[in-house]
Amino acid sequence: MSVTPLDRDDLRTRVSAALRAHLHRRRGRLALVGPELGPVADALADFLDGGKRLRPAFAYWGYRATGNPGSDALVRAAGALELVQACALIHDDVMDGSDTRRGKPAVHKQFEALHLAEKYTGSAARFGTAAAILLGDVCLIWADEMLDRSGMPADALERARPIWDEMRTEIMAGQYLDVLAQAQGGHSVDRAVRVVRYKAAKYTVERPLHLGAALAGGGPELTDSLSRYGLPIGEAFQLRDDVLGVFGDPAETGKPAGDDLREGKRTLLLAYAAERATPAQETVLDRHLGDPGLTDDGVDRLREVLVETGALERTEERIRALTARALDALAAARLDAESTDALTALAGAATARKA
Repeated sequence: MSVTPLDRDDLRTRVSAALRAHLHRRRGRLALVGPELGPVADALADFLDGGKRLRPAFAYWGYRATGNPGSDALVRAAGALELVQACALIHDDVMDGSDTRRGKPAVHKQFEALHLAEKYTGSAARFGTAAAILLGDVCLIWADEMLDRSGMPADALERARPIWDEMRTEIMAGQYLDVLAQAQGGHSVDRAVRVVRYKAAKYTVERPLHLGAALAGGGPELTDSLSRYGLPIGEAFQLRDDVLGVFGDPAETGKPAGDDLREGKRTLLLAYAAERATPAQETVLDRHLGDPGLTDDGVDRLREVLVETGALERTEERIRALTARALDALAAARLDAESTDALTALAGAATARKA
């Protein structure tokens, strides 16, 4: 069996160890404030325990693509991306009203349960929401600290900082575009593609690659090559996420089937369906999409529309086309064999996953 880049050099294990060490140091700072912060530290440690570590892997191989060897400092710098991801996911669950994440209660639901168990006064839901917003903010702060204190040379961090800052701005802009799309309603392929690009594609693949290359001192030619590979893979990653959000197995995705439909996500999958829907199918979309009380029967009816209009197959075809375009760009980049093999395997991990 071939070794994937997620297992190569025990990268996933090393990133997880670096995160645990960073959180242990930060836990001490929270303890100085008071013992009441214990649940905050516990919630963050639990949330960051696990995951595919794709973003650190892309950053790691963006660095290695320059021909430079890896290091513990690089692993720590790349690991900071997991804290940015944690911020985005915690806040995303609040905005979407999602009750679960990875098969466990979402952070805001955990703190809502804490409020109820301790019989605090006021609204348990508002307490949970407030706590989750603050935890997400803490993750963003600690991500900065993990990058800055990674041990990478000062000049490397100076090169990487503009990319890091741009990436974080793009995430928040993409999140707003997603919220706005749900508020505006309707269906637009162009709008859905723009949300995909800025909410997920760039910060999942392209910017981590850029970050790694910048840390190593890679030039504009390499950065451009990594973009030609990274953007299509990032878009395909999010489209796969959209498909799993409707058709995935909850036992593998860790979220109830049809959650994206209940939340009214204006995905490319839905935009494709709306383009070819009959009047009867349009009625199904209008009636059921965005219904928080959507039943399993309603989910099934929406799934039928997505299949019958060809939206599912069009999305799968787009994923295949984007992946092929990315792999062609990777071949044209003429990187060393190890980096090429790793990035090829990462493309598969990002686009052919079941969770």
